[in-house]
Amino acid sequence: MAFDIDRYTETSAGVQWKDLAFEDFRTDPLPPETLRSLRYMCDIEYHTVCYLRDMLVTPSHKDDDVAAFMTMWNREEFWHGEALADVLGWHGITVDFDGLKARRLKVGWKDRIDPVKQSVLGNLVGKDFIAVHMIWGAVNEWSAIAAYTRLAELQGHPVLAELLRRIAKQEAKHVAFYASQARHRLQRSTKAQKFARFALRKFWAPVGSGVLPDEEVVHVMNHLFAGPDGIREIRKIDGHVARMPGLEGLTIVEDAMRNRGVPVT
Repeated sequence: MAFDIDRYTETSAGVQWKDLAFEDFRTDPLPPETLRSLRYMCDIEYHTVCYLRDMLVTPSHKDDDVAAFMTMWNREEFWHGEALADVLGWHGITVDFDGLKARRLKVGWKDRIDPVKQSVLGNLVGKDFIAVHMIWGAVNEWSAIAAYTRLAELQGHPVLAELLRRIAKQEAKHVAFYASQARHRLQRSTKAQKFARFALRKFWAPVGSGVLPDEEVVHVMNHLFAGPDGIREIRKIDGHVARMPGLEGLTIVEDAMRNRGVPVT
């Protein structure tokens, strides 16, 4: 497999941003719609620990490479949240852990039962569950790269663009792991292909759905992916998915965008 997990764990580090001229935001601040999208992204990066929690009760945590990756992945995503929180802080928007905890509590019983559902499902499916976890993670990371890249292009703020470029570069490493693992595991098992196809088609939704209010999901999807360039990025993600063994013809991202009112033509 192409991904070198040993090298990744040895070189993993938090994203750097202290060298960037954040003071430029005082004279060239970001507009409200961009700050709203950044707040969404920041909350999701901080929420990664909950996704990790859910995965630790599935067969994924018993695989040495997957467990090593998830440890570094969680750490890197945390620092993405810290960097985005710093940008928001320069605009007078405070992101604190009390607020994040309150947001998770609003999810209520769903947040508490998710680990139970994952555990039951993972044990029923067995090791083939890991293939589903890997392709699901790949779709989410492809989506994250597209979102960060699109926001940098749309906003055109040089400091923000450089920060988002650095974050997207780390997300690309995450994609490399997830996608290589997914392809390898799907090639080996038609059962995994069938279950992955069913799970993606029936249950995949943009990252943040079910955690943040629906109106925030809709705002971000429209802000970043409305218009020809955004639709092109959406279809590029679906193209990556469709090239995976057994997943031909799926258009889960485009379907999700259409269901949330993003004009897809």
